[in-house]
Amino acid sequence: MSEPTLHRSPAAGARAASRTLFLLAVLGVLAMTMNSPIAAWSPDDETTTTETAILAGGCFWGMEGLISDLDGVVDTEVGYAADGNDKKAEPAEAIRIEYDPERISYEDLLRFYFKMHDPTTNNRQGNDRGAEYRSAIFVLSDEQRQVAVQVRTDVDGSGFWKKPVVTEINDAGRFKEAADHHQDYLEKNPGGYTCHFVRGE
Repeated sequence: MSEPTLHRSPAAGARAASRTLFLLAVLGVLAMTMNSPIAAWSPDDETTTTETAILAGGCFWGMEGLISDLDGVVDTEVGYAADGNDKKAEPAEAIRIEYDPERISYEDLLRFYFKMHDPTTNNRQGNDRGAEYRSAIFVLSDEQRQVAVQVRTDVDGSGFWKKPVVTEINDAGRFKEAADHHQDYLEKNPGGYTCHFVRGE
């Protein structure tokens, strides 16, 4: 007795061939991907998470000129920082700093900040006078506040400055970006006005 013959419809055969071609295509793409240097994973491929600091200490041109050069500072923007708790307080000329905490910490930023402006002059920095030129740290979290209080206390007690530190620590309110010609001012105008310099270097 002969074996029974199995008959496959033309449609079924076409579907099987289509599946085979699809699997071959997928395997081909996987093979190319595995051999591609673009697909090789590296720690450098991970997206860096940046953090933000807002500092005021006189004319924002000079502040930005020094802070933007720090290793770990990713971006800077000058503008006017409002006190989040005192709506009547005059906004201060300030700099908003985007930084990589893996390369520079918030504490290190503040310690540099206390050396590149005079935190002992009330509502004044160099020849600039008025509340908009006050020394102030605008904190964005409880953690930043704790660090700011500790660093201010350390600096005040260190004797680095001969007068008491008057730097305010305020909750950050609205930050209004300054006009474009203020951004990167000293980069655009080498030799332009500044009253900022690093002490103790």
